[in-house]
Amino acid sequence: MLNPKDTKILSTSDENILIAANLINKGEVIAMPTETVYGLAADATNPDAIRRIFKIKGRPQDNPLIVHISDFSMMERLTVNVPQIAYKLAEKFWPGPLTIVLPKSNLVPHEISAGLDTVAIRMPSHDAALKLIEESGVPIAAPSANKSGSPSPTTANHVFDDLNGQIPIILDGGSCKIGLESTVVKFENEEVIILRPGIVTVEDIKGYGFTVRLASGVFEPPDNDAPIESPGMKYKHYSPKARVILVDSDIDEFTKYVESNFSDGDFCLIFDSDSDTMRLPHLTYGGDSREQAEQLFKKLRELDKLNASRVFVRCPNKHGIGLAVYNRLLRAAGFEVVVIE
Repeated sequence: MLNPKDTKILSTSDENILIAANLINKGEVIAMPTETVYGLAADATNPDAIRRIFKIKGRPQDNPLIVHISDFSMMERLTVNVPQIAYKLAEKFWPGPLTIVLPKSNLVPHEISAGLDTVAIRMPSHDAALKLIEESGVPIAAPSANKSGSPSPTTANHVFDDLNGQIPIILDGGSCKIGLESTVVKFENEEVIILRPGIVTVEDIKGYGFTVRLASGVFEPPDNDAPIESPGMKYKHYSPKARVILVDSDIDEFTKYVESNFSDGDFCLIFDSDSDTMRLPHLTYGGDSREQAEQLFKKLRELDKLNASRVFVRCPNKHGIGLAVYNRLLRAAGFEVVVIE
């Protein structure tokens, strides 16, 4: 067994995937790539391994995990009374960045579902993730491979920065193609409810004829006593060490606001197109919503390396993929938004 005090970054060769699968089968926790973000992976049927995930991340026990599968037969073992609409949606978007909340079977430990009678399931599209699940022969629970509340990791080095010495290996599948966590949905009768927005958008789902609406938790913090149906809903998430100040305005008003509030150690996080006119220290996070999704967590981590004390973020649009970016920034800012009209 590898020494977890000396975390190894390994390629996703067949040999290394076999090593990772053997560790999974022994109840170990490792890091794996997916198309969304890197996941902290363990056997989803092993309660002890699941408890280790929570301990390594410092994750609150009432925050459920997503279970990753490689085929529909795994879903059928993990669930009961699956509605037909779930199969229809999965057939359109799996493998891919869509998580579906379903009634769980007795195979799912209560540690995964935070005491709920449901389980969140997705089939990733990353080849290495699918091979790892297939090789291990078990469904894999895999929340983001970082300390709870911090920006999610989109490279193997991000995982190493957060968890070196706490897990034996990190499978390095390169930079994550998407960069934001999956869209999470549940069902009420024949309606699709989006609990957490992602790259699979409202418009994408409607495009296949489904009726869709957003849960209130997309924009608002839920009641502290309410159960959490999806990861990323209740707690402050995705945040760098710096205080995030989300500013909803055009670039001229953004600049005026920041200039009047700027202090040493502050930075701006703005669109690519804003950079030419911005005189204050800044980073950019993409020219459109797709680029912003891919770059957001990377740039928030860069701000930590720059020892930023505060970061003023230009608010993205709130439609399509932009809604997912906005959702992550809203939580990073603790639901506080400066709106300038």
